[in-house]
Amino acid sequence: MPKSDSNSIKELLPEQREELLQTLKARFEKNMNRHLGLEWANIQAKLEAHTEKLWSLHEMERTGGEPDVVDYDVQTGEYIFYDCSAESPKGRRSVCYDREALESRKEHKPQNNAIEMAAAIDIELLTEEQYRELQKLGNFDLKTSSWVKTPASIRKLGGAIFCDRRYDTVFVYHNGAESYYAARGFRGSLRV
Repeated sequence: MPKSDSNSIKELLPEQREELLQTLKARFEKNMNRHLGLEWANIQAKLEAHTEKLWSLHEMERTGGEPDVVDYDVQTGEYIFYDCSAESPKGRRSVCYDREALESRKEHKPQNNAIEMAAAIDIELLTEEQYRELQKLGNFDLKTSSWVKTPASIRKLGGAIFCDRRYDTVFVYHNGAESYYAARGFRGSLRV
C-alpha cells in the first residue's frame, strides 16, 4: 500500500520499488521494438532519482496499464512511458470523461471520470497524436476503446473523443462526455 510522508509525497515501500523495477525491466526487455536505442540501466537510474514517478508507474501498473517506455525526449532528457496493455486498462474503465460530465448525469452515474483519475495518479491522458504513435508499436484496443485528451472546442460543446483499433485501422470517435461503457477506459502517459 503506497504511503505518504508528512509532506504528502507519494512513496512506495522498498520492496514495492524493487518489484516494480523488476516488472518494468522485464517488460522493457520483452518489447524492445517499443524503445529502440534506449538502455534499461539509464532508465532505471532516472527512475531511482525520481522516486515520486515510481509511485505513478506503480499506480499505472496496479490499474492494469502495463506501462512501458515508448520514447526519449532529447530536449528535456525525459523518458516517456505509455500504458501499453493490449486493451484499455481494466482498473480505469466504465468512466465518463471529466467531473463536469459526471455531475451532469441525473442517474446511473459512473464511479469516476478519466480526467480526475489520471490527475490522482499524476499522469496525463494520451492525446490523439500520442494514441496514434502507440498504435505504431503494436495492436492495442482491439476490443476496448480509450478516452483521449479532448480539444477544448469539442469539450465546450459537451463532447469528448475516444479511439480504438478495428479493421487494422485507428479510429477516432466522439460521444457525449457524460457517456461511459464497460469497454471504454483511458490510457495515460508519464514523463520521467
